Amino acid sequence: MATTSIPPSEQPPPIEAATDNDPEEEDEFATSDFDASTSASTSITSSVYSHAYENGRRYHQYRHGRYPIPNDDTEQNRDDMKHAMMLELTDGKLFYAPVGDNPQKIIDLGTGTGIWAVDVADRYPSAAVVGVDLSPIQPTWVPQNLKFFVDDIEDGWVNGDGWDLVHLRCITPWLKDKDTLFGRAYENLKPGGWVEIQEFDARANCDDGTLADDAALKRFFDTAEQAVKTFGMDFRAGEKLREPLEKAGFVNVRLVTHKVPIGTWPKDKRLRLIGLYARTAVNDMFGAMAAKPFRALGMDPVEIEVFLAAARKDLNNPEIHAYEIFYFWMGQKPEEKGKGAEE
Repeated sequence: MATTSIPPSEQPPPIEAATDNDPEEEDEFATSDFDASTSASTSITSSVYSHAYENGRRYHQYRHGRYPIPNDDTEQNRDDMKHAMMLELTDGKLFYAPVGDNPQKIIDLGTGTGIWAVDVADRYPSAAVVGVDLSPIQPTWVPQNLKFFVDDIEDGWVNGDGWDLVHLRCITPWLKDKDTLFGRAYENLKPGGWVEIQEFDARANCDDGTLADDAALKRFFDTAEQAVKTFGMDFRAGEKLREPLEKAGFVNVRLVTHKVPIGTWPKDKRLRLIGLYARTAVNDMFGAMAAKPFRALGMDPVEIEVFLAAARKDLNNPEIHAYEIFYFWMGQKPEEKGKGAEE
């Protein structure tokens, strides 16, 4: 059964699984195209390009490599895969926060490859868009209204104020002090501005009993949570953000949830494509966890490979109907006195 901290009223509906009588359509999802090319461009602003190598993977070296996940091509592909998956999941929405059709300032904290920021800059030419990340892995040519900076988003706020939207995706599990960061985001939003945080629950859930409680795929996520704790981080921070957002001062805190199938087991064609993306992303996460976090638990390379082989078997088993939950948390900075916050 699913394990989640959100109340039943905010949980997404069940996913219907395909049956033996349904046509097999997985082959048509063998490739995907998520082109982030743009017509107008300007060069990236940062010159921090040092990297470190460990266990066959590449990591950023800025701020002494405190982020324990690689930044090499494999990880960048996983980041872009999640973006393509999210667009399918939300019917093309880049965010749910009601910032209107003409936002002026948008910032993406922990921008990764920058693919979300590029899409936002293209879709909202009225906005000055900024992407910030520890790793200088963003594209060299970007829309003219977009700039990338290499910086530690937890090391003070140097990005100006008056933002319409502060966006974070798949980054809160890696924060050591999310309360401070949320407070800084609140302080630097314009009155009435919004923060949106998009996160997975980082669990293998199941509604129909096809995933056993001791299944290797389920244990992978549980082991990853323990491994990430060794770095002072919370792998499942994304499922419990209402309290820290309200503590920071945000009002009108809202939550949109979507179930993300892991694999092509759903009956619905769109969900099968989403499941293919998710399965690929989870498979790549196996390698990211093996390179550094699992070793921090004291697991030796052979033990890790045996464990991941069993998890990979579950991952590719069409009879297992596993899924993750994708959370879209929103909070608003109150309007100036006399105007009233948007409801």
